[in-house]
Amino acid sequence: MNVGLMIYGRLDTLTGGYIYDRQMVTALERRGHRVSVVSLPLRSYPGRLALNIQPQRLAKSLLDDLELLIQDELCHPSLVRLNGRRRGRRCPVVTVVHQVLCDEPRAPWQNRLLRLLEKRYLDGVDGFVFNSRTTQDTVWGLTAADRPHLVAPPGGDRIGPRPALDMATARALQPGPLRLLFLGNLIPRKGLLPLLVALEGLPDDAWDLRVVGRLDMDQDHVQLVRRRLQTCRMADRVRLLGRREGFLLVDELVRAQVLCMPYAYEGFGMASLEAQGFGLPVIGGREGATGELVDHGVNGFLVKRADHAAVQGAITSLHADRQKLREMSIAARRRFDGHPTWGHSMARLVSFLEDLVAS
Repeated sequence: MNVGLMIYGRLDTLTGGYIYDRQMVTALERRGHRVSVVSLPLRSYPGRLALNIQPQRLAKSLLDDLELLIQDELCHPSLVRLNGRRRGRRCPVVTVVHQVLCDEPRAPWQNRLLRLLEKRYLDGVDGFVFNSRTTQDTVWGLTAADRPHLVAPPGGDRIGPRPALDMATARALQPGPLRLLFLGNLIPRKGLLPLLVALEGLPDDAWDLRVVGRLDMDQDHVQLVRRRLQTCRMADRVRLLGRREGFLLVDELVRAQVLCMPYAYEGFGMASLEAQGFGLPVIGGREGATGELVDHGVNGFLVKRADHAAVQGAITSLHADRQKLREMSIAARRRFDGHPTWGHSMARLVSFLEDLVAS
C-alpha cells in the first residue's frame, strides 16, 4: 500500500503527537507498506491558513499514486482546501486526531472562531484515528459520527528499563521533600506557571520539582517562568532541566515520587502513562483525557482547573502519608500493566487502515 502522511515540521520532533506518528509510520513500514512524509512548514496560525494552496502543490505528485492519505489533524488549518469535497476523491483521507485545537483552554471567542475552520476540516475527511475516547467524543461534538473510526491509544512502553515494583514502592517510603516531576515541553498549555503559583502556598520543605521538557518551543513563556522563579525565590527548588531522552529520562522517572501536571490539558496524556510505568502516582487535571488513566484517590488525584487548594492538598497528603504514596504507586504500576503496548495499538491501527482501503 502506498501511503502519504502530512505533518507540520519534522517527524522526529519530541512531542507526544509526533511520537505517535513515528510509531504509526514504523508499524506501516514493518507491514510492507511504503510511507511518504509530506512536511509542511510550521508557522503562526495565520501563516498556516496561508498554506492552503501550497499543500495542494506539495501533494499533487503523491496523490496520483497514493492509495491512502493520512493527515495529522493539527495540520487542519492548511488542509481544508486540499481535502475539498469527499465525493470523487481518488484515495481515502484519514485524519489522526491527537488533540482538538478549539477545545484547548483559551478565550471563548477565540475557540468559537477556531471551531468553524476545524469543523469544516473534520467534515471533509473519510475516516478517523483517535488517541483517546475523550478525543473521539470531542470530535463527535463537531462533526457527524458516520465514517470509519478507531480509538488506538498510545503505548507507554517506549521507555525502559522500568524498575521492579518493589523498588518503586521502596522509593515512595523515602523521607524528605516530596520529589515532584513535571514532564512536558514548556508551553502555556502544559500549565507550569499555575503550578508554580500553587506550590508557593506550600512549606519549603514539603516538595521539590524537576521540569523535563524542551525550552525552545516558546521563548517568551520560558522567560515568564524564569522570572517567576526568581521573583518568588523558588529557583533552588525548581530545576528546569530541558530535554531528556533515553537513560537520562529513565533516571528522572526513577528518582521522582509523583508526576505533577495538574494544569496540563491533554488529548491523551502520554507522560502520565509513561510515569505510571515507573510507579508514579499522577496529579492531573479533570479536563482533557487524563481521567482515562487516573482514578481519583486510587492511583493519583484529579483536580479542576485553577483549583490551587486541591493541588496543595494532594501534595500535602502524599508528603505526610508515605504509606498512602506507596499504595498509590502500586496502583499506578498496575494501571500501566493493564494498558495496551505500542505494538498492540499500532497493529490494530494498521489493520483498520488496510480494511478501510480494501473496502
